[in-house]
Amino acid sequence: MSTRIVVVGGGTAGARLARRLPVTLLGEEPHAPYNRVLLADVLAGRYAPEVIALPGTREPARLGTRAVRIDRAARTVECADGSRVGYDRLVLATGSNPVLPPLRGLRGAALPAGVHPFRTIDDCLALRAAVRPGVRAVVVGGGLLGVSAARALAEAGADVVLAQQGERLMERQLDVHASALLREHVESLGVEVHTECRVGGLRQRDGAVTAVELADGFVLDARVVVLACGVRPRVALAREAGLDVATGIVVDDELRTSDPLIHAVGDCAEHAGRVYGLAGPALEQADALAEVLARETGAGASDAPASGTTGATGATGATGTTDTAGAPPAYTGTRALTRLTLTGPRPLDLAAFGEVTARPGDDTVQLTDPTRGAYRKVVVRGDRLVGGVLLGDLAAVGALARAWEGDEALPEAPLLHLLTHDGGS
Repeated sequence: MSTRIVVVGGGTAGARLARRLPVTLLGEEPHAPYNRVLLADVLAGRYAPEVIALPGTREPARLGTRAVRIDRAARTVECADGSRVGYDRLVLATGSNPVLPPLRGLRGAALPAGVHPFRTIDDCLALRAAVRPGVRAVVVGGGLLGVSAARALAEAGADVVLAQQGERLMERQLDVHASALLREHVESLGVEVHTECRVGGLRQRDGAVTAVELADGFVLDARVVVLACGVRPRVALAREAGLDVATGIVVDDELRTSDPLIHAVGDCAEHAGRVYGLAGPALEQADALAEVLARETGAGASDAPASGTTGATGATGATGTTDTAGAPPAYTGTRALTRLTLTGPRPLDLAAFGEVTARPGDDTVQLTDPTRGAYRKVVVRGDRLVGGVLLGDLAAVGALARAWEGDEALPEAPLLHLLTHDGGS
């Protein structure tokens, strides 16, 4: 009898695994698995929702099916519709939830009319329905997701304000100079950017948002508010089942949880103390787990496509699998490269990886081309490339990514060649 492999979650990692193995996929959303990286393009009206659908799974998925309980003794997953699905191996790919900030005017999970998270295709479609030319929209959060949402709303004709609590946009990925260039670009599209401002609460009338209050008392009129304040791993199902949970569901190098018959991949998984929350690592974890399950259960794994992701907001990274003689494939972590493509009338590409702010003793090389709006920088520590950021001109990103992902000693050559070599993007 064939091994029953059940995957809970139809996001990036779950769908990838279901393409490679014959599994029962339980997808909470009613939509077929889709590329979450491209949601900003749907919001901007560049793509119809069906265009971002992921390639089909090997077996039909059970969509609109929410898993509510795991019975580890009986090896079953209980669903909200009352059905039970038996498993021999279970994979949790439950993803993450948007973080809802502690604002006055937000109580529980029910959001006032006009307030939207930006995580699912339904969030995206609700925003599209709410946005019309000239509507006042405030995006709370200036990270990768917030920048993408603000750009898409502006392209859809909204009057957009972007409120970032930190000192600069995308401060986790970019250095000061690159962030300043990104801000200039976003503002050139008509987006009003406020940094170092903390949102304190929401004003409402008749259950609908009317304004955003900043902590300093300043008030931003708003009919649409987008909460882009980050994500948090969805771990409730695992925790209630008694699995080890820290920030995410704790897994080993075979993506195995504290129960040897249950694995976890993607945004919900914590490997070696790290939760990635990016598409690239999710795909690599799914590929690594497909090899593990194929070896241990005899399930036939199909060849995996390249694990890189392209689109509005994505990440690619070094492979997390190894295949040495006598050693099983295992996931050893991902060196994730964050890549953002702001498409539209004035496109902008950027890529960032590793440590983009130098420490004392590090060597740095920076090239700036104001006429083209291009900026490139690498940080070298000893004989290793430890980080870099490119904005506007990604010609060297291929060579830089390979040098960083390989973590090998750099050749004896001037550092300038790292930024001028066209390694392909």
